[in-house]
Amino acid sequence: MVGRDAYTHVIDLTSKAQRNVQEVHAQRLFPPPPALPPATPETLPARARVAFDRTGWTHLMPVQEQVIPYMIYGRDLIVQSRTGSGKTGAFLLPLFAGLDVQLKGTQALILTPTRELARQIYAEFDRMNSALGGLRGALVYGGVRYKSQVRDLRAGAQLVVGTPGRILDHLDRGVFTLESLDTFVLDEADEMLSMGFYPAMVQVKNHLPQERRSYMFSATMPPKVRLLGREFLTEPSFLGLSTGRIGVETIEHRYYRIDPMEKDRSLIRLLEMENPESALVFANTKREVEYLVQFLENFGYDVAHISGDLPQRAREAAMERLRRGRLRFLVATDVAARGIDISDLSHVFQYDVPVDPEYYIHRTGRTARAGKAGTAVTLVTFEDEGRLQRIARLYDVELEKRNMPEPEDVAARVGERMVVLLEAELRSRSNLEKERLRRFIPLVEELVKEEPELMAMLVDDLYHDRMNPNAGRPQAPADTPKRKRRSRSRRRRR
Repeated sequence: MVGRDAYTHVIDLTSKAQRNVQEVHAQRLFPPPPALPPATPETLPARARVAFDRTGWTHLMPVQEQVIPYMIYGRDLIVQSRTGSGKTGAFLLPLFAGLDVQLKGTQALILTPTRELARQIYAEFDRMNSALGGLRGALVYGGVRYKSQVRDLRAGAQLVVGTPGRILDHLDRGVFTLESLDTFVLDEADEMLSMGFYPAMVQVKNHLPQERRSYMFSATMPPKVRLLGREFLTEPSFLGLSTGRIGVETIEHRYYRIDPMEKDRSLIRLLEMENPESALVFANTKREVEYLVQFLENFGYDVAHISGDLPQRAREAAMERLRRGRLRFLVATDVAARGIDISDLSHVFQYDVPVDPEYYIHRTGRTARAGKAGTAVTLVTFEDEGRLQRIARLYDVELEKRNMPEPEDVAARVGERMVVLLEAELRSRSNLEKERLRRFIPLVEELVKEEPELMAMLVDDLYHDRMNPNAGRPQAPADTPKRKRRSRSRRRRR
């Protein structure tokens, strides 16, 4: 074995060895739970079995088989399981066995990152509960009026599903308490953290009783999700089911087929959906790197670049800003990115499929450092899809193909974040400030009906200020580096 084949073999062995080391490291942080036999419909407690039969399912899904015994056992657990794997049933079915229908008050609290997910979970609970009766539930999320939520909470809802900000509002107002809480579930924790819920969750924690059973479900295990596990759970065990095995999946590899004419805007959609605190974006050429930096700056992102002809001092300064959290996105070529080692980098985006197969390992290896987990996202045109698949086979990479999010999906996700930001801002205002802002309510109601663009402009400015605090305002539509350079020169003259 000589030449390129030998080099490829070394890269292959190195990448597999890294994955093994990272799995061992993750297992040490959160050891696997003690062995319990998997659940079956026949072994479910009586009320849980009735709820199961009401769903019309014929069998339990793998995540349900594995998780239900530990929830019944009462062991705090972190579960890595992808969306659509059946995890909602995994935490709802045991609750039907554990909740006391005679005790009024919140015994189970399920926090989710989005209103849509909260509605889905509550609808599943409602469907299961229709066969049993007795249990009261409440669906609580922001962006809607309080009246019906207050009614359900004060009626003694035993199970509450909702988003952290609005849950916190009701807790702070004394609408309900968590004194009777027995089970606490954080669903899609990775999404929750990417959307900036952490401050609200820390405040919610102050209302949680010390003695409780806690469970966290996450599709990936980035560093902040593990931090959340330590903060909200007591000596949790780890159960990894994303690949059908016990063990952490350190890098999630996925790709999106995109229209080459919409490539830059496709990247924007993915960045908006993923919303990482910081990430590397790889392109194949220096020219593409320069264009992307310009495009992302014009959109309002905090971004810098490194390329082969950039002085070493400037490259190190950019990487240090990324390390310290003072830079959100760093765009790079493969040559310039050699030696980058940033342990808390959760995402790598590949604007192009790499020309050399080994570059795929170098790029995606920039995330999931030091035993942590990460996500590698690749944009693929029709012509490049076959090449990416060959790279995946060469290095034994499990690729997941996903559909591009629609603009409506992005708008909904961004809207969820904005509601969180606005609710947090309102909670921080004094009573006098709240009294003062009421004078603008009639104006806002009128603008929403007659000139929504004016309100959207203000909301957009606030959103980008909060999500990209180190960036300037988005420029007027300027899609070329030439126009941007003139803009910079004008600023210098000022």
